[in-house]
Amino acid sequence: MSTSHNLSKAIDDLVQSAFTPNEPGVAVIVTQAGEVIHRKGYGIANLELGVTIEPDMVFRLGSISKQFTAVAVLMLMEQGKLDLDDPITKFLPNYPTHDYLITIEHLLTHTNGIQNYTAMPQMHSLQRKDFTVEELIDFFKYQPMQFAPGKRWFYTNSGYFLLGAIIEKISGLTYEQFVQQNIFDTLEMKQSCYDMPQRIIPRRACGYQKGTDGYLNAEYMSMTIPYAAGSLASTVDDLAKWDAALYTSQLVSQETLRRAFTTTRLVNCNYGYGWFITNYQGHQIVEHDGGIDGFAAHAIRMPKERIFVAVLSNNQHKARVLEPLIVKIATHTIGKPYQEPPTIQVSSELLASYEGVYQFHDGAEITVTCQNNILFSRQEGCPPLEYFAVSSTEFVFKSNSFHQYRFISNAQGMVTGVELRYRLDPPELANKIANAVPGLV
Repeated sequence: MSTSHNLSKAIDDLVQSAFTPNEPGVAVIVTQAGEVIHRKGYGIANLELGVTIEPDMVFRLGSISKQFTAVAVLMLMEQGKLDLDDPITKFLPNYPTHDYLITIEHLLTHTNGIQNYTAMPQMHSLQRKDFTVEELIDFFKYQPMQFAPGKRWFYTNSGYFLLGAIIEKISGLTYEQFVQQNIFDTLEMKQSCYDMPQRIIPRRACGYQKGTDGYLNAEYMSMTIPYAAGSLASTVDDLAKWDAALYTSQLVSQETLRRAFTTTRLVNCNYGYGWFITNYQGHQIVEHDGGIDGFAAHAIRMPKERIFVAVLSNNQHKARVLEPLIVKIATHTIGKPYQEPPTIQVSSELLASYEGVYQFHDGAEITVTCQNNILFSRQEGCPPLEYFAVSSTEFVFKSNSFHQYRFISNAQGMVTGVELRYRLDPPELANKIANAVPGLV
């Protein structure tokens, strides 16, 4: 039995442990130096027709779209049509910058301080509305700035929406036309497109979310809303073509791409231009995830090892399992499988001391409660999440050990806050503002 066969079997076991055959599932591809190691579909593409997922099916990419937007901007830069230090008002003169200098690079790196329009409360009620680019920019442009540009990192879809508008202003094409003509057609990514619900797209998987009584068709969303921040659709095969092109100068030079794969200068920030830049045991990882109604996605490239992994799912409910799944696949492929941190038992008294309501700087709150010596956290409108202790102050999410809580106490031993740690995002502190309400889980 060959090594590649053994690796494919190990990958197959990992995916089957995360997805069952009778639910919306996932398409997976793993390549190394252009050679396909594993390529397979799992689960159901259409529950109503009982159609199973095959690896050539089309899925929405969500925020993986941002890397295509970023490269489109870099193509215009190399053509001399913009500079990354240009103020955005050079191309969008009517955009109110609130007396700040906001550059194109600030948009690319999520260091612009602009309010994230998809997090605005009124956005959900408008997701069926078709917006023009100008209308949606008007929707968020007068919102207060979150911070001075360049001073912090804050993930915001608004920056990439504005990049789409800048691409259109410079090129004279729509964002869809520019990406199709200059990236998809150039690389022969024949199953990739700007996804529109009305369009007939062969081999497109249906998107699903989970309700109280089982799976439901995903809520409708006008794809004018995600636009340059998350509107694209593709297959794992086409994403492998995209990855292969990033080792060449077919679209932009390698020198320019090195800039895209370099993190910003801010402390605790691991974002370049359209990609997160992380590290695993000395191995650089360039990656991005994506989530949009009914779909979840994640793609990882390890440039030194020439490894690429993409997982595209039509099961929004399983979004949280994609990150640990793809990391385990990638680390298996380099022969250094990820090991879950060992958990420990802590006293019920200690767990009780962590109960409470914690508030983040943006006003979002989580409620932490303990039941049967198990710690749970919950955000409004979301199901409770179960956590296990890895130390007396640190806890990991049951199905994703990259999602961690670290509780903070003052000199008197009173719990004052909790630090939320994701693998990709900078740590975020929430201050304790109240005791927990009994029976909330």
